[in-house]
Amino acid sequence: VQLQASGGGLVQAGGSLRLSCAASGRTFSGYNMGWFRQAPGKEREFVAAINWSIGTTYYAGSVKGRFTISRDNAKNTVYVQMNSLKPEDTAIYYCAASSWGITERASYIYWGQGTQVTVSG
Repeated sequence: VQLQASGGGLVQAGGSLRLSCAASGRTFSGYNMGWFRQAPGKEREFVAAINWSIGTTYYAGSVKGRFTISRDNAKNTVYVQMNSLKPEDTAIYYCAASSWGITERASYIYWGQGTQVTVSG
């Protein structure tokens, strides 16, 4: 089971990026897919999640209204569109899969390698 995150980069404040997370090795039907981020010196925190089968979405308060998570079941891929980026969004972003949790980091059992997002002010 592998998760491959991509799409990070350097962007100016107010700009946009779209991160992708491609899953391989097995189908993720029934799994919630989430994005977390970790800034230097900080704990890894929940960003967004989507229920794989129903498509219900969940967001951290700090990104609600700016980030949009979506998925393409046929491609086994999850995306997060990040708009109106702020310097405080700078972090390594990780995608992950959970069989039961939404925001609980401990519930996620599969993790991608992370992709760096840097927002310059």
